[in-house]
Amino acid sequence: MTKHILQVILNSPFNTFTKNVHQFVPKHNPVHERDVKFLEEFLCNAQKLLVVTGAGISTESGIPDYRSAEVGLYSRTNHKPIQHIEFINSATTRQRYWARNFVGWFRFSKSEPNFIHYWLKDLEIKEKKLRCIVTQNVDGLHFKAGSKNLIELHGTGYRVICLDCSASYDRHSIQKKLLEKHKINFEEMTKMIRPDGDVEIPMDFIANFVPPTCESCGGVLKPDITFFGDNVPKNRVALVRSQVLSSDSILVLGSTLSVFSGKSFQKNYYDTNYNIFCILGYRIILQAVEETKPICLVNIGPTRADKLVKLKIEAKCGDILSKLRNI
Repeated sequence: MTKHILQVILNSPFNTFTKNVHQFVPKHNPVHERDVKFLEEFLCNAQKLLVVTGAGISTESGIPDYRSAEVGLYSRTNHKPIQHIEFINSATTRQRYWARNFVGWFRFSKSEPNFIHYWLKDLEIKEKKLRCIVTQNVDGLHFKAGSKNLIELHGTGYRVICLDCSASYDRHSIQKKLLEKHKINFEEMTKMIRPDGDVEIPMDFIANFVPPTCESCGGVLKPDITFFGDNVPKNRVALVRSQVLSSDSILVLGSTLSVFSGKSFQKNYYDTNYNIFCILGYRIILQAVEETKPICLVNIGPTRADKLVKLKIEAKCGDILSKLRNI
């Protein structure tokens, strides 16, 4: 399976194996052979696997995460993620957000799946071992790789919705209209995209930027992603819970399962009144522990659930998955 996946990636016209594609991967140690054997044994015993993926797998496609030391956005820039309430209440915030999104879309939309995404697709479609992927990422890379049973927990950056009439738009079509309206050329746009993946936009560009509006009602448009401070839709939460219930094992790849809000955890860990960033990924682990399901965590650095599980592997996900032989 490994050889096939590598060939698919290398033959892709959007091959992401460039000199900078791994610049956002945190420092990590070589994979230990004993950890490879532990993971092989875990996967051999799983027949209805549920996989939770986080930003740590997308760093291997050149998309930075927020928190990793030295390479995360928090470490390298002053950029902070937008709060849901700010986007809703402030036209100035929406203008600034859409200006950055407009410029950053060029790089974001060109990101391609890496070995991990293709490995998971094959585990689902060829090996028939993977029941469902629950991803915390909004980059669409699992979809691009061909995964079928996929829950995008926090939504997707490839869809835009109207907050007034609920109309839905493809993000590419929004970009086309914005390009026509703002008449910015390719060279100007690429100059705003920094080598570290962030964008540096002149204040006059932001001040003159006109955010997109709904074609149906003229309402406010927002990417169909769950911003900080917002809630995951109830039906999506219920779907995740049912998928965990029907799985026999849980594998977490590249997620710290961190909690961002100050709210304490209560027994009803799927209560949708909770701020989204009482991360649902962590609640998945709590449900799995309660149901006595085997759990394996693979991540560079600690996760919030380390003390809850028996198998935690410190490794770069792509490195250890590429070494698996018997699953």
